[in-house]
Amino acid sequence: MISNTQNHLLNQMQALESLARGETMQPEIKPEQSPSFGDLMQQAINEVNETGMQATSLARAFEAGENVDLAEVMIAAQKSRVSFEALTQVRNKLLTAYQDVMNMPV
Repeated sequence: MISNTQNHLLNQMQALESLARGETMQPEIKPEQSPSFGDLMQQAINEVNETGMQATSLARAFEAGENVDLAEVMIAAQKSRVSFEALTQVRNKLLTAYQDVMNMPV
């Protein structure tokens, strides 16, 4: 299920893509209502952190002998790993885009 924030980010990415192609596109959400890119990144970082903390908590509970299923622990660990890798890829793409812009001739 796509959250409202993810849907908004997807709309922004599509708008940027159309602008890069030279097309014009009417934004669906007014700029004063939409969160900034920094806010979206901070929210994504917080979600990845929360996923990692939940996986760690489940692993500790399993190690302590509490009634936690091993499959649940492994799934939480994999979700944490995948979300962290996705965030790392986004960061790498942002850095590459920044470097490309900085290396453009004026």
